[in-house]
Amino acid sequence: MLHRSTAWVGATAREIARAVRRGDTSATAVVADHLDSIRAYDRIIGAFREVRSGAAIAEAEIVDDQPDLANLALAGVPVAVKENVAVTGLPTWNGSAAARRPVADADHEVVRRLRGAGAVVVGVTRMPELGLWATTDDAETVTRNPWRTDRTPGGSSGGSAAAVAAGLVPIAHGNDGLGSIRIPAACCGIVGLKPGRGAVPAGLGVNDWYGLAENGILATTVADAHLGYAVLSGRTPAALTEPRGLRIAVSLRSPVTGVFADAAAKKGVSDVVRLVLAHGHGALKADPQYPPALAARALSTWFAAAAADAAELDRAALQPRTRRHITLGEQALRQGLVRDADRAAWRERCRNWFEAGRYDVLVTPALAAAPPPADRLSARSWSANMLVNTRYAPYAAPWNFAGFPGLVIPVGVRADGLPAAVQLVGPPGSELLLLALAGQIEQAAPWRRHAPGWPRMAAQRK
Repeated sequence: MLHRSTAWVGATAREIARAVRRGDTSATAVVADHLDSIRAYDRIIGAFREVRSGAAIAEAEIVDDQPDLANLALAGVPVAVKENVAVTGLPTWNGSAAARRPVADADHEVVRRLRGAGAVVVGVTRMPELGLWATTDDAETVTRNPWRTDRTPGGSSGGSAAAVAAGLVPIAHGNDGLGSIRIPAACCGIVGLKPGRGAVPAGLGVNDWYGLAENGILATTVADAHLGYAVLSGRTPAALTEPRGLRIAVSLRSPVTGVFADAAAKKGVSDVVRLVLAHGHGALKADPQYPPALAARALSTWFAAAAADAAELDRAALQPRTRRHITLGEQALRQGLVRDADRAAWRERCRNWFEAGRYDVLVTPALAAAPPPADRLSARSWSANMLVNTRYAPYAAPWNFAGFPGLVIPVGVRADGLPAAVQLVGPPGSELLLLALAGQIEQAAPWRRHAPGWPRMAAQRK
């Protein structure tokens, strides 16, 4: 029986931090509220691998005991951390017991920055094995989408996205190697920012997936995403500058041959175009030129990243789909298909495309189709997983290969009751511009911050 008022479940990170700094509430009370909610309702969606109940309360008390909270941007804010970065005192799970690393004796740098800003880590969230897939499940749990529990929350930051969309935490850490923040953000109707290369410390796996992988943030509002990004990037949070007169490229073209955006994805882009035009920006159809070799190069790098991250693991204990991925990665490396020069050439080609067209931002669909069913894909074949992933989520990967920032925002609801979303992409260094444009869109057409019926405890109060 839960007795707590849960007054802060469903509040934004900014609201919580402001209240804690002012003394309107305590970090301990806020964290306890969220832990109650997680204990009661995470059994429905399976977002968390491990919840740090006692440790989180102890850390919240330390926040409350600090004499000066004025400089803590995330004072008392409960956060979730994806299970592939080190959190002191916990194993680094990497998506399965077979891929688990030993208990960490120090925090990853992004965790250190979150805690340094006053955030309290309430737990680590589930992901697919080695973060390889755009769905989230293992032999123990299928993580589910709060919008419709028969659907996946996406991956690989699926647990983090589900936790935010359900209001179990206001913001969460994620990381993105080929779309692993943006895809689950789109599936779960929240904001997901993948910073550009070097903007936030990576330190992911053996080699950051050959430079493709970045740490980022998932949130329910642009303001919270901006706050989280500021903390992760070591910036002082400051007001975004409202953009004016942007030249926006609009593309429905899929990077994957034979995969096309469905009607809901197209409508989402159309709706955003209408909103940006109303703000005085220019928008014109302009397709990036995805060369035929791009898909092969990106796939080879993806496979090779799995091989690198699994080098010290017991391969026989890994899932069959992962073992196949590793084998293909070893073949790609032997054949010389994973080259720094290819990634550099694509980055330069993308930079030239933005500059030649004088585009400030590119708008694309976030997904090509609705999130697929929540299922035990970890037990299915490699080819079945590849088919599911490429059919619904082709738009994110090219921008990891280029190292450009990308942001996903919700744009209404599909006819099937799932959220619709678009992707905003910009050249290197455009993270704040993307956030500012997203803020304009949010102000003009506010989205539902949480999945219908969530957060459950907050709904019960009303």
